[in-house]
Amino acid sequence: MEKYILRLYITGDSSRSQKAISNLCQICESDLKGKYELKIINVLESPQLAEDEKILATPTLIKKLPPPLRMIIGDLSDREKVLVGLELINQAKTDNKSEKK
Repeated sequence: MEKYILRLYITGDSSRSQKAISNLCQICESDLKGKYELKIINVLESPQLAEDEKILATPTLIKKLPPPLRMIIGDLSDREKVLVGLELINQAKTDNKSEKK
């Protein structure tokens, strides 16, 4: 069983941070069903961790495992973009949907 190691970098308790947390938790619970480890990192409390990961904007989601490493910036409200970034669906499927519209 492949386990996803995820890190979500946020700034404080802003509405954008809360939205990213909520969106990511919904995706994790519906699509990863216990196959993930999520750590939420507040860059105001842990600036060195953000600097080590070269975080330039928040919210930023980093998928550390399984490889390859991926970064997704934003509030994670675009579910398909997040699923592609996590490699839970492939890009070809989403491209085909876009062409059919």
